[in-house]
Amino acid sequence: MQQQYILHNDEFFLSTDAVLTSQNRAFRYGDGLFESMRVCSGKLQFAEKHADRLTAGMKALKMEGAGLMDEYFLRQKAAELLKKNKLKEGARLRLSVYRADGGLYTPESNKTGYLLEATAMSSENYELNKKGLIVDVFDEITKSADKFSNFKTSSSLLYVMAGLFKKQNSLDDAFMLNNAGFLCESISSNVFVVYNKQIYTPALTEGCVAGTMRSVIMEIAKHNDVPLIEAQINPEVLKEAEEVFVTNAITGIQWVMGYGRKRYFNEVSKFLSGKLNLQLS
Repeated sequence: MQQQYILHNDEFFLSTDAVLTSQNRAFRYGDGLFESMRVCSGKLQFAEKHADRLTAGMKALKMEGAGLMDEYFLRQKAAELLKKNKLKEGARLRLSVYRADGGLYTPESNKTGYLLEATAMSSENYELNKKGLIVDVFDEITKSADKFSNFKTSSSLLYVMAGLFKKQNSLDDAFMLNNAGFLCESISSNVFVVYNKQIYTPALTEGCVAGTMRSVIMEIAKHNDVPLIEAQINPEVLKEAEEVFVTNAITGIQWVMGYGRKRYFNEVSKFLSGKLNLQLS
């Protein structure tokens, strides 16, 4: 088996090497954020959107170096790691950015470090799932709609608990609510609901992550004259919707088949998935 490498602060290490210390602030305090990105046919997709969210998140966390982690940085570092790992087609990337060691709750500095990982994927492009997802609503813990809600921060206990709920109930995904009881997102995706032939998705003010694929799908819908509305969504609408699907930068669009006894179609999902693959660079 070929050895796999990571890129840590511009240096290659084996993926099994210990490169972070017990003083790492992402480990100690969740003091960091990350981006999950997709490589299709050897090219990093939607790098500009990922860079925009990353830099905005770093600024919100008052981290230095946000201006350096731009689209060029993402493309360059991704290319270096893909070449090192001999990954030429489909791959999944995760870039973790953390505040430098030092301090207790109060940091000693706002300098940053990063770690980039790459994992091979079997498909070169986005593929709509053949079997629809089975989902339920996780309401044991809700998500706050605040300054950090739209970013993928290292503080992810809510998603871990939702993941346990999914596993314990033999689900494919779990939908989460915000602290007002409205639909927010799923464990790793944004949620879209087709109701009365209109597509609805929770507005960013509802506390969902500002997903890069969410943004892409909204643009595709607009360019194809498909009505799509950002809104506050009562989870009760899931019982009446014609279609439900989720999106993220890794899997693209995944259609939901069932919620409780409710069963959904996937016509809109198929249409948007076809258009998505035409967007790839």
